[in-house]
Amino acid sequence: MKDWDAVAKYALSLPDTEASTSYGQPAIKTRGKMFVSTGHVDGSFHVRSPHDEKAVLLATDPDSFWQTPHYEPWPGLQVRYGTSNPVRVARVIARAWWDQAAAKQRKAYGDRP
Repeated sequence: MKDWDAVAKYALSLPDTEASTSYGQPAIKTRGKMFVSTGHVDGSFHVRSPHDEKAVLLATDPDSFWQTPHYEPWPGLQVRYGTSNPVRVARVIARAWWDQAAAKQRKAYGDRP
């Protein structure tokens, strides 16, 4: 995921997604719920992530996943563009989508990535 265009292309390939905005920034949503956005920090994007998973990502791969004080209380974190582990980043984005998807969408997609 070298830039926002690559992130958006992947996120929009997930079922029932749409390009939108969140707090004035480009975002991808499903069912009107944001799961990935450009965020507010150059060189990174924001992705939703439950607090327990966020803690694991921050601890195990701080070169890819990080957060500003603004995001500490929120279920999400920053991801640096061009990370060395794009497969893991794609899985985190897919999980974020799955967590916001409707039960019918989840069933059609399969187990949580």
